[in-house]
Amino acid sequence: MASEDVKTSESAVSKIVNLAEEAKLAGEGVKAPSYAVLSICKSLVAGGVAGAVSRTAVAPLERLKILLQVQNPHSIKYNGTIQGLKYIWRTEGFRGLFKGNGTNCARIVPNSAVKFFSYEQASKGILYLYQHHTGNEDAELTPLLRLGAGACAGIIAMSATYPMDMVRGRLTVQVPYVGLNFAVYESLKVWLIKTKPLGLAEDSELSVTTRLACGAAAGTVGQTVAYPLDVIRRRMQMVGWKEASSVVIGDGRNRAPLEYNGMIDAFRKTVRHEGFGALYKGLVPNSVKVVPSISLAFVTYEVVKDILGVEIRISD
Repeated sequence: MASEDVKTSESAVSKIVNLAEEAKLAGEGVKAPSYAVLSICKSLVAGGVAGAVSRTAVAPLERLKILLQVQNPHSIKYNGTIQGLKYIWRTEGFRGLFKGNGTNCARIVPNSAVKFFSYEQASKGILYLYQHHTGNEDAELTPLLRLGAGACAGIIAMSATYPMDMVRGRLTVQVPYVGLNFAVYESLKVWLIKTKPLGLAEDSELSVTTRLACGAAAGTVGQTVAYPLDVIRRRMQMVGWKEASSVVIGDGRNRAPLEYNGMIDAFRKTVRHEGFGALYKGLVPNSVKVVPSISLAFVTYEVVKDILGVEIRISD
């Protein structure tokens, strides 16, 4: 009788333990999806904040660029960056420097959020496939694979946040630009951490200043390589404007309509009429705006994710 009671007790205890284990596993199963959703939200928030900060930091330069592009050539008010910013300050005050920034941020924030998140996910996916293909679980992303991940991020972000008719026109320029930015930035970081030149990396970590420098380098490379594509895109958009021929050709005497039969034809005619340097017209003033913006975007994203406690390392 006593032995039966013992067996019954042991059976009851066993059932309780099993139930507890099942409850624990069930609880973990419930927590996992919520954690994944939280992680995604934090990543998107970090990307959105990065976009807002980087765009706001260069808002005065963005406003000046637009004013320079649309000002009446017979009534010049803005004669360069410094003079233009001083004129806006004098005539419109501090708020004038940031006029229209809210609208810009409303456009940039969702694009930046999706772009950074897409890059992380694309990088993880490509890294998994690369490790599986090579049979090396310790393999890291190469610069070319990072370029591919960045291109994927650019396509996804553009498709998710812009109308499709605008996407077709922008993909030609934005995809190589975004891909180069991510590839150069991540590759520089990995190289600095591995080689530790001049003591720039300590305990596999880079200082904010060093990361800003990496972002600036990435922005410079991406901007320089992709800029001719942007110039050609804008010139193709100018077709049909009554002043387009004189502006594009650079010869006020020739008012004949100028048409392009595609991007290659636009490249050929631009170089023939104005020389190779025409493909880089406005590169320096535009870089003054773009390079610090890219640099701030990368660093802000990483800092915000650190604050939110989200893992950001992919392959380093």
